[in-house]
Amino acid sequence: MNGSEDDLRVLTSVPHDFQAALIVNALQEQGIRGAVSGTYTAGFRAEAPGWVQVLVREADLPAAAAVFETVERASFDDQPDPESPSDGQCPEAM
Repeated sequence: MNGSEDDLRVLTSVPHDFQAALIVNALQEQGIRGAVSGTYTAGFRAEAPGWVQVLVREADLPAAAAVFETVERASFDDQPDPESPSDGQCPEAM
């Protein structure tokens, strides 16, 4: 088989099923079909234990990577900065 545009490629791997689902949903909102590999099946992981892969068609990989970058950036923007205390006080000074 020689690199068909329909071949699936790994966009990313994440530790949890819900993270993969969020990424696939974001891809679908942009008209990109995604799939998940390595999820739980009847109480056990169908693939090797560990990370869940998000798969897209090879032809969609560049656009999918751009969507994923946006999702990843948004998820980090939602996280509080662990280096800056919310009240402006240094934790060691308390």
